[in-house]
Amino acid sequence: MTAVAPTAPTAPAATRHPSPAPRLTRWLLRLHRPALCVWAGIVVVLSAALLWLGGPLADASAAAWEQYNACAGASKCAYDQPAIIRYKEVYSATTFAVLALPFLVASWAGATLTSRELETGTAQLTWAQSVSPVRWLTAKLALPATLVVAGTGLVVALHHLAWSAGKGRIDTAKSWSDFPTFYSGGPLTVALALLGLVVGVLVGLLRRRSLPALGTSVVATTGVFAVVHMALPYLWPSVPQVRNRVEGAPSGTGIVVDEGILTSTGARLPNPYCGGDVFPDCRATYDKLDAVGYYRDFHPLAHYWPLQLMATALTCAIVAVLVFAAYRVLKSRTGGTPRGASTNE
Repeated sequence: MTAVAPTAPTAPAATRHPSPAPRLTRWLLRLHRPALCVWAGIVVVLSAALLWLGGPLADASAAAWEQYNACAGASKCAYDQPAIIRYKEVYSATTFAVLALPFLVASWAGATLTSRELETGTAQLTWAQSVSPVRWLTAKLALPATLVVAGTGLVVALHHLAWSAGKGRIDTAKSWSDFPTFYSGGPLTVALALLGLVVGVLVGLLRRRSLPALGTSVVATTGVFAVVHMALPYLWPSVPQVRNRVEGAPSGTGIVVDEGILTSTGARLPNPYCGGDVFPDCRATYDKLDAVGYYRDFHPLAHYWPLQLMATALTCAIVAVLVFAAYRVLKSRTGGTPRGASTNE
């Protein structure tokens, strides 16, 4: 008989452990650390500016207006005009900075969050390391969404507080119906920032190239923002206001939905805006149109929060549809790749 050389024992199949899946959260933070630092810096600087605006700047501007109003039309008046101008400049700058956040998020998400990894092949390598495409996309959405909502929510809340600090105290303070003020001081802008993130992710999946995805994301976010803006006045019932020709056309602050003239039959016609009945030509024009008064459908201050919440709900519904579309696009591009399998692009 010939002796058989002993062989090294093999480990049972049950004891073989696959390589652990990468920790996506830590990997995302490391990969996008520069963007995270920039975002944190923007939030900190903008928050500091808004605290300054709602505190010392608002107090100084209000005191200057008190000095100006105390002059009562005097030919010479000593008041702190630079404080008034400084408040207006900082208010405008911070307001438009808050409004720019959704487009900034959209440009970053479109340029780097998904398109760059698909363009360089990093995504396919990740899918081959025990990370499914669905889990990869979920991490791409969840962590940035948390940071975007937290940062945007903070600056929006501070902007609303800064605006409230000047309301009724500063004569040139913006009305709540001023659209930049309306958007930058409510949850709608937080939803729009989340929209920009999802749009960027979806465009990155579709374009797979950083630079084209960046431009397309900004344009697409602008388009959806325009749709929400046009739908905003109709998301809550407006308040009608009617006056006769002697009283003149209705006026006051608020978001105007529709306005014009009323005929004797109750019909609504566009207002020719030629002037009041004190002008003979205008009186003849209104008589020819059979005008008996004016109407105005508008949203008063009491509709601020209903409009904010309804527009936010509409934006979130659009976000949900785009998230669903992103997963469908990913599934179609990967062919339902199982976990741990690689794809050939």
